[in-house]
Amino acid sequence: MGVSDKPKRFYKAVTIAPGEGGWAIRLDDRPIKTPAKAALALPTEALAEAVADEWARQAERIDLATMTLTKLANVAIDRTPDTRAEMADELAKYAETDVTCHHAEGPSPLRERQNTGWQPWRDWAGQTLDVVLVPVEGIVAAMQPQASLDAVRAHALVLDDFRLTALLWGCSLFGSAVLALAVEQGALAASAALKLASIDEDWQIETWGHDDEAASFRAVREKEAAALGLWFAALSA
Repeated sequence: MGVSDKPKRFYKAVTIAPGEGGWAIRLDDRPIKTPAKAALALPTEALAEAVADEWARQAERIDLATMTLTKLANVAIDRTPDTRAEMADELAKYAETDVTCHHAEGPSPLRERQNTGWQPWRDWAGQTLDVVLVPVEGIVAAMQPQASLDAVRAHALVLDDFRLTALLWGCSLFGSAVLALAVEQGALAASAALKLASIDEDWQIETWGHDDEAASFRAVREKEAAALGLWFAALSA
């Protein structure tokens, strides 16, 4: 979308106020609606402030690509309530191919780095959530214990719509249910989870050198990880 295709900023003031269903965000005293025309109501004041800040930071044109929290809120309100079972299944699929389970073949410095970074969080998932995953060498996924996949689904289904939405997005961001769950539970910072998810990528950079395209993609993911961390922190505030 070019600059001229982006909608013009049509408001001056952005405020929040408590209302029915949660905290509403107002643009010049007019409440924001989701794409499905539902009220954009956030469950905590802190999350409403974070979403409102995205709107307040917009310049002459509104750049929806920079409004990660707003997009997450829209999904949590418009889509998640009707697709919770499917989202829980998708979370279990991430556990089946979790990045923290795929180690380099044979002893190597990379393998040692993977073990050091990933095993403590697989152990945490097993001890905290009964999600015990089996590591393998290479890219071919192992058959993971059904009880663990069931535990992932069960955990997902007890979360509220806002946590479930962000948890699944975290899985996509990290390629890992283990790391996303640790972030959702407040055991691991989102920025640290992204670094753990990027062990192989960082190894390639150290071995073969810097790549501008990869660096740009990484910068985008770092911003998304920061937004995910802010989302969970605001939900818990």
